[in-house]
Amino acid sequence: MVGIISAIGNTPIIQLSNLFDTTSINFFAKLETINPGGSIKDRTALKMLENAIKNGNIKKNTTVIESTSGNLGIGLAQVCAYYKLKLICIVDPKASTQNIDIIKAYGGEIDYVSEPDPKTGEFLQARLKRVKMLCHKNPDFFWINQYSNIDNPLAHYETMREILEQLNEQVDYLFCAVSTCGTIRGCAEYIRKKNLNTQIIAVDVKGSQIFDNEQTIRRFPGMGAGVRTIHCNDELINGYILVSDQDCIRCCHQLVAREGILAGASSGGVVAAVEAMQNQIKSDSICVMILPDRGDRYLKTLYSETWIKENFGEEYYKKLLSQNFRGTPAPKIKLFSVKG
Repeated sequence: MVGIISAIGNTPIIQLSNLFDTTSINFFAKLETINPGGSIKDRTALKMLENAIKNGNIKKNTTVIESTSGNLGIGLAQVCAYYKLKLICIVDPKASTQNIDIIKAYGGEIDYVSEPDPKTGEFLQARLKRVKMLCHKNPDFFWINQYSNIDNPLAHYETMREILEQLNEQVDYLFCAVSTCGTIRGCAEYIRKKNLNTQIIAVDVKGSQIFDNEQTIRRFPGMGAGVRTIHCNDELINGYILVSDQDCIRCCHQLVAREGILAGASSGGVVAAVEAMQNQIKSDSICVMILPDRGDRYLKTLYSETWIKENFGEEYYKKLLSQNFRGTPAPKIKLFSVKG
């Protein structure tokens, strides 16, 4: 075991016995929060960078560049620091100051896009335009491009292999947060190649354009996206659930109060999705939630009394303190036909 990159992956899976009141379903959490960079994106960053180095796309003097406002930037910064590579992260106002500070601490450079794309109103398109412009001007820049890089989903063949090995290939339901859809594509392809009947449910946030075109504010980086990438394939999954920012907040607090797990917004969204669908899950089923992100990056937002009151009001915060609080409207569930 050499270097910090050897600590990426092989994360634990634990049974959650206190999270929900029902005792007829076996709930498990894959703790991607344990990765050294704090999220599942460590796996993605390592796979994409190492294969780009192996293929000769990244050389000693190459500058790696990527559009990211969240955990992938931290994962890339960590691996680039290990390999002594220069990194530029293109970020927008949704990026937390803590994430930016962590990227800088690893030696990464920040390039800030302050205005959304005028046509779409989304920051993602504005960030991508900035990446392409910088690459055009600098031939020694290499865009890692998580949005179309096949190594993004391939990294999660290993994630799914670990889950199946840890649970003796007995997984009836898998719940996974989506953004580029790299994680869910990799897990789903691995499951389908094994000919397992696992029901795969994508978890997205309201305001994202992956499964729905509803326009609403998304307050957290990590889950959801302004566009569908080539990794998004409805044929691989059994359905999706749309959760709100309030669902994410509430279920993050629930994770802490009931299981002692301090997780991030995307993890809270996954828990909210399982909670919304649990009445449709068969008794004795093994249900796995991939918890992709750590909660310490959200101490000034979803774990902050001041921030919650400023964004959702005093009454919401009071309700949040009740363990039996359920938000309205409920998450939107859309199930497709069963896939084998």
